[in-house]
Amino acid sequence: MRGILLSGVVYKKKMNKTVVVENEHIVYVKKYKRYMRRRSRISAHLPPCIDADVGDRVRLGECRPLSKTVSFVVLEKMG
Repeated sequence: MRGILLSGVVYKKKMNKTVVVENEHIVYVKKYKRYMRRRSRISAHLPPCIDADVGDRVRLGECRPLSKTVSFVVLEKMG
């Protein structure tokens, strides 16, 4: 497996064979000495063999660029 592995929640499923996955992570803000939640949305290819729907937790793997915005593929549905 090359590249990075991410996990997130399927946010949108309106494109053909593509989903938008929302990844939430925690960032430390030095000025306020607090932690803050940040979200990033990643477009990922959804293979026909994986049946993921909006709200499902999925694991993503980095791959070669498949289109202008898609460089990740859904590897598995986690729950």
